[in-house]
Amino acid sequence: MIDKISNVEEFKALVGEVEAQEGYRKPLAFGIARVDRGQKNADKILQANFAVVNWNENFGSAAVFVKALQEAGINVDFSGSEFVATIDDNFVKNAMNAFAPFVAEAVGDAHKNVQVIKVLNEIGDIARDYTIAFLFEDDAPKTVEAVYLKLYALSLGKAKLRGVNLNGAFGILSNVAWVGNKPYELDYLRENEIEMKLKGTFPNIDSVDKFPRYLQHIIPADNTRILDSSKVRMGAQLAPGTTVMPGASYINFNAGTLGPVMVEGRISSSAVVGSGSDVGGGASILGVLSGTDGNPISIGENTLLGANSVTGVPLGDGCIVDAGIAVLAGTKIKIAPEELEKIKAANPGADLENKEYFKGAELANLNGIHYRQDSTTGEVIARRSTREVKLNEELH
Repeated sequence: MIDKISNVEEFKALVGEVEAQEGYRKPLAFGIARVDRGQKNADKILQANFAVVNWNENFGSAAVFVKALQEAGINVDFSGSEFVATIDDNFVKNAMNAFAPFVAEAVGDAHKNVQVIKVLNEIGDIARDYTIAFLFEDDAPKTVEAVYLKLYALSLGKAKLRGVNLNGAFGILSNVAWVGNKPYELDYLRENEIEMKLKGTFPNIDSVDKFPRYLQHIIPADNTRILDSSKVRMGAQLAPGTTVMPGASYINFNAGTLGPVMVEGRISSSAVVGSGSDVGGGASILGVLSGTDGNPISIGENTLLGANSVTGVPLGDGCIVDAGIAVLAGTKIKIAPEELEKIKAANPGADLENKEYFKGAELANLNGIHYRQDSTTGEVIARRSTREVKLNEELH
């Protein structure tokens, strides 16, 4: 048992002692989660709710948690990319003793890891409802907790979009029925369907998916609006000021916005939209699995994607894609000589040949281009954009 720590100096000494252990590694990320276990298989984790996510920070708390696990009889394995263990009341008591100097002041934004332990101590018998996860490397996740820890880091803005390894996440998460924030095993519902329906206890299922919704786990910024909770998936990242309208809008995991953005279209996985841009109704930004040859798409600042347009190449700042236009890597785009010179002037570092037709990929990341369709020939044409895309500040 950890002796009750009486002051900050003793706490620092304890942390130093733990970190001096042979093989000890400071974690990239760690946190304690309340887990939902399978209704049929209690060893199967369906979801992990992290109240506090530590991402490359709070290493003193990490050391305390390691020591509390060890005192509870759990040997922490530092050799792999991650370590997950179920915690018990013994772990909580040890952590409370270690955090003793900070317990009184652990409120609000202060000492959030201590607040977690305080709440667990108040709950008492925590049974098998809580686990702790450490990530020592950003490797492909191996557990549900590791996947959720990374999704949280993305949605909370602690990790950059496209900045974490989520390879294999779909194979780790179970496809479940979501009833509010509670996941149900589909096999459990099938086996109990007759009884539940006859007794009136069959749940009102909101969705069936491996990923929960963003709002089931994340509290957005005060000036961020999401008008339909089904439109944003957990693991999306929404910068303050983003508005997600209902209808054809959607933001997938590992995708999102870098500033105030109006979203009325689809932002596919790994797509990133810059501040001040407008993704019009039904517009689609292609994802890495939907026609971009695995290359993630970025949209610059103050760019407009018109209604029902499709973008499969990165766009720079101040671009406009007219309604219904598809700008893909192989799309042939006609540029008049005088417009080409204007585009060159707006992009002094670009190496553009003096020719009439370009493929969409040749114009990737360039600023100030307006993509249109010639209504007489049907050709996609590009010209220098002549207007500024500006969002309504009152709405964002």
